Amino acid sequence: MRQLWKERAFWSFDKASCRDLSDRNLIKYVLIHLDLKDTDRLFDLYPKRLIKRVWRDELVPQGDYLLSMNLCYALLYFDAKRPAQYLKSLTTRHINQWKKR
Repeated sequence: MRQLWKERAFWSFDKASCRDLSDRNLIKYVLIHLDLKDTDRLFDLYPKRLIKRVWRDELVPQGDYLLSMNLCYALLYFDAKRPAQYLKSLTTRHINQWKKR
């Protein structure tokens, strides 16, 4: 948590509200703001399935904004053989789910 504060990941948060940060938000902010060494630590703390779900639900839909980072995660952590195609299919799935709402 200290590292996230140091990296200014919570610049828009009231400091007190971060004490009750959900696991999903903690995972999301680590994936977005910290380096691979810190990301590796997530896998010691949380199941891979949860980290992947947060990544898929929160980061992948951001498209081009996080494309390079998402390609890296798809390849290094989520065993994607063809990361670009994998991300495209996840994005398409997300868009189709959003349309159904």
